[in-house]
Amino acid sequence: MRGDYKTVGGKLVTVDFDVQGGHLTNVQVSGDFFLYPEEALGDIRQALEGLSSESDEREIARRVGAAVGPKVTLVGFSPEAVAKAVGRGLGRDDQ
Repeated sequence: MRGDYKTVGGKLVTVDFDVQGGHLTNVQVSGDFFLYPEEALGDIRQALEGLSSESDEREIARRVGAAVGPKVTLVGFSPEAVAKAVGRGLGRDDQ
């Protein structure tokens, strides 16, 4: 599955994943955004890996935000943008 979301500032967030047993697996996050340190992208992936496919955008954004914490700088996207992309990948255009 694949979900794309273009932020208000014009940056694209893409999340590719599979759903197995009602949970996200094989999660990949990409786009034309930046984050510092770059290694935090792995933390975002880990936050989504195993997530219930029934999770709403609020829960998804909360998990992503908790995974990156205050020491990571997100440029051009947000935990909410990642949540929107996941939601779209799950076939939910507007939650």
